[in-house]
Amino acid sequence: MTKKAYKHILLIGRPYVPGVPETLSALKDFLLSLNVSVTVEELTAACMNMGDAVLCTSTDVPKKIDLIIVVGGDGSLLNAAHIAIAHDLPIIGVHRGRLGFLTDIHPNNIETVADVIAGNIKPEQRFLLKATLYRHDNTVTDLALNDVVLMPGNAPQMIEFETHINDEFVCKQRADGLIIATPTGSTAYALSAGGPILNPGLNAIVLVPMCPHTLSSRPLIVDADSRIELIITDNNKTDVNVSCDGIQHISVSPGDRIVIERYEKMLNLIHPSNYSYFSILREKLGWEKHAERT
Repeated sequence: MTKKAYKHILLIGRPYVPGVPETLSALKDFLLSLNVSVTVEELTAACMNMGDAVLCTSTDVPKKIDLIIVVGGDGSLLNAAHIAIAHDLPIIGVHRGRLGFLTDIHPNNIETVADVIAGNIKPEQRFLLKATLYRHDNTVTDLALNDVVLMPGNAPQMIEFETHINDEFVCKQRADGLIIATPTGSTAYALSAGGPILNPGLNAIVLVPMCPHTLSSRPLIVDADSRIELIITDNNKTDVNVSCDGIQHISVSPGDRIVIERYEKMLNLIHPSNYSYFSILREKLGWEKHAERT
């Protein structure tokens, strides 16, 4: 297969996160030294010397752009993923966050970007979730790469809701909430709540209850082509919110329905050529690093 070299790069990062401005500036200079064009998202540009780079907004990305590079943690990449999906662009991350399952390149190894620009990569597609809130004749839709989370609003009280899958009633439960995660999101909030790790290649979604009011409630894995419907019951005495990737919080009311389905477009996530999913798990989760030989 012919390698594709990238020639027009869009840089995105959170300008006020420690270490991000320095890494963005170093990355911009390094990219320009490779004779590729560099465009910087306008909010990102607030923290750096632009030099020969040009500006764009997140909604008006030049058509020539063929790769997005994000500097930050997984949260930064989650935000930028919406831009990548909207413009059908591949995306890769330089790690400047905390845990970082999605941002592969270490800031001390910026030269790795040269191999990526030359097309020496491991491409991978990750699916997203589409969450649609139905209230009477009105709808609100948002996307999530990691998870859709149903949770209390202002008051820390349990909420009650029904779960239906493919129009079949599953259960009614009281809990602190419910996390509906993709394989990508299975190593995020869902993992902290006791959910399983799903290999990114699985066509599956996991439903993880948050502190359910019963010992029998457990995480449930379903086919990713399932239609998941949550119905907010009338027995809730607190505000209820639904959140997609923790970016946008939408208030929901008794009687509202939230339908979660696999989104039709895929995110094109790329990795350096030496990327290993299980190596990332070992590093981030502190697993034993050496196999015992017999």
